[in-house]
Amino acid sequence: MTETKPRKFRHILVGVDDSPDAQLAFRYAMNRAKSDGSTLTITSILESDEMNVYQALSKDFVHGQRDALVQHVEGYRNLALRFGIPDVSVVVADGDPGETIVRDVILAVKPDLLVVGSLAKKGIRKRFGSQAAYMVKYAPISVQVIR
Repeated sequence: MTETKPRKFRHILVGVDDSPDAQLAFRYAMNRAKSDGSTLTITSILESDEMNVYQALSKDFVHGQRDALVQHVEGYRNLALRFGIPDVSVVVADGDPGETIVRDVILAVKPDLLVVGSLAKKGIRKRFGSQAAYMVKYAPISVQVIR
């Protein structure tokens, strides 16, 4: 029997929101990035369906929401840097989280592993299918779902 070593990933993309599963996914991604010596990219998606129609039409409101999300994700970046991961970046995008990560973020960032939590943070998405299931099905790279 030949000895096989676990695969090491060069670039890990982790999707974050404030759900407990996403927090676990972030911790897992940090540990994996540190042990593999990987680059870590942290992404979060601004969902327009969480805004009412007046908010969505207000450029000032959307800009303020986006700025707040960027600042929040930068907090994750700072945690990863303090944890000892030297190469950490962030990507904030707009749209449906699963579709945006699969169709846009992965293509732009070119990771070889996507790490996500199993449950969305709230709302109707929990009833009508999982973002994680969508990403597992359609992502062109390996996906680890954490719960």
